[in-house]
Amino acid sequence: MIKNLTQEQKEEFSSIFDDMGKSLDISQSQYETITKSYQAVGKWLSEGSLINELKPEIRPQGSFMLGTAIKPINENDDIDIDLVCELQNKPVSWTQYDLKQAIGKRIKENAHYSQMLEKQNGGRRCWTLLYRQNAEAKEQYHLDILPCIVSSNYHIILEKSFSNNVANYEPMAIRITDNKSGDYHTSTNVDTWLKSNPFGYAQWFFQKAIHNQTKLFSIQDSIQPVPRFQNSRYPLQRIVQILKRHRDIMFNGDENKPISIIITTLAAKAYKGESNILEGLYNVVHSMKNHIENRNGVYWVTNPVNSEENFADKWKESPEKQKNFFMWLNKVQTDIDSIIGSNNLYSIQNSLEASFGKELITETFSTRAKRMKDLRDSGNLKMSSAGIIGSNIIGQTVKPHTFFGNNAKK
Repeated sequence: MIKNLTQEQKEEFSSIFDDMGKSLDISQSQYETITKSYQAVGKWLSEGSLINELKPEIRPQGSFMLGTAIKPINENDDIDIDLVCELQNKPVSWTQYDLKQAIGKRIKENAHYSQMLEKQNGGRRCWTLLYRQNAEAKEQYHLDILPCIVSSNYHIILEKSFSNNVANYEPMAIRITDNKSGDYHTSTNVDTWLKSNPFGYAQWFFQKAIHNQTKLFSIQDSIQPVPRFQNSRYPLQRIVQILKRHRDIMFNGDENKPISIIITTLAAKAYKGESNILEGLYNVVHSMKNHIENRNGVYWVTNPVNSEENFADKWKESPEKQKNFFMWLNKVQTDIDSIIGSNNLYSIQNSLEASFGKELITETFSTRAKRMKDLRDSGNLKMSSAGIIGSNIIGQTVKPHTFFGNNAKK
């Protein structure tokens, strides 16, 4: 179906999807408020006499680091921010339990933070702080703080790995606490603790995202404790945002919805370096399934930086999660095909609203209309023979006051 589109039509679709992604982005003011919040937590932890000796450093991980975070559908829903609290060592006698509780104890010593804790005993692996009243950001948000042990020169390892584009992810691995582990209360040997590698995963993801693209920003910035705010995104980042939004609209409030790490991983594995977002999105949704393994009746979505970890391990014990994932994948394929098959701007907008939500698409097209008006008024808006309108179009200049509307795509 995508083969029936002209290059100009593909470019216009790509522009629409990029505008959608921009509307999904966390704003700069929200970004700055969130970073100030976790910096303040890090400062409080480091001022504790015992924790200070462990040289704590809080650093973003997950979608906030990958540049694939999106605003929630509902204004009262949280923006979920994943963080690691890196500790360079621990007392020899400490178990996972001791380390986890030491972080929690220090958080509770701050009356403000103690009231913000989601659970006074902490979660399975994290301490979660809920930001509600007096939050400067428009949306509510929460910080999931994951205590972990790293090597003494960890920041150097990260910087070298990202600057040299090294594909050896193992040195970036961290050791985390997990209260479901059998040795949670007993093991003092960090080497036996659960291993995680959020920064190795980030490097793998960015290698996929950049893939011969024009360089937009330094990926080294992404691993800093306070990454620089980025306005631009690579096509793969936009594709992941779009897929997550479609998932959220389809499964609003359903705890068995497809999880982001599976969507992100399969999208990155399926992505072939397309510079056009539409082409990349179309190819990704139609080939994601090819990267799901079936090992003796068990579905596997392999962690690209840890071949022993299956991101879909919950599917076997929760068949509803497996069912919902494949139902979503079929739906997003159908919806993208339907959007591509729309024959004018009005039907494109209606199809997008059905799949991604009216509020988002209204904002997207309002932004586009304003940009087109500015281009038109400056004499830089052109229309092709096929009715495509844009600034990079070969065709006639659209004169001021010409209505931009229904024939953007024949």
